[in-house]
Amino acid sequence: MEITQTDRALWAQGIAFAGIDEAGRGPLAGPVAAGCCVMPASPLLEGVDDSKKLSAQKREALYDQILSTAVFANVGYASVEEINSLNILEATRLAMARAAEGAPCGLFLLDAMEGVALPGECRSIVHGDALCYSIAAASILAKVSRDRLMGELDAQYPQYGFAKHKGYGTREHIAALRQYGPCAAHRALFVRNFL
Repeated sequence: MEITQTDRALWAQGIAFAGIDEAGRGPLAGPVAAGCCVMPASPLLEGVDDSKKLSAQKREALYDQILSTAVFANVGYASVEEINSLNILEATRLAMARAAEGAPCGLFLLDAMEGVALPGECRSIVHGDALCYSIAAASILAKVSRDRLMGELDAQYPQYGFAKHKGYGTREHIAALRQYGPCAAHRALFVRNFL
């Protein structure tokens, strides 16, 4: 299926809609981020795809193009504290709701997510970041924004290597966690199994 197929059908009907996706549900550290994009039918940005399929360099280039092209683009976060108190699923829903605040549409296409409190109709699309242009754009926004934030956390806590692994449970990260113990950027429930 061509990545713009879902979007084209909605554009053809004159329906205003946004794509929403998250980045950072799985890591041991850092916030969870969500992107929300309302993309125009033209120009179509070449190379927009699931952020996980793109190199960091390609994501960075597309990030700027998305921001300059989008009708609406926003990133919402849920903090480590919110992840610890709510759980990762609820925190992800919260980040998505924050990302969608002020979006000029009544339809939201989400990447395999339900139960998000949004001001309109929600449609969950499995593998949406690979099947829907607007969700893919949102995935790039979320991923680049979160990666940049992990770079800032790396400057604060250099011993963990956040800039390199972005908080994911790599061998290097787990070794640092065992050596230094967790810091304020770590998710308490996620790291307890490694300590």
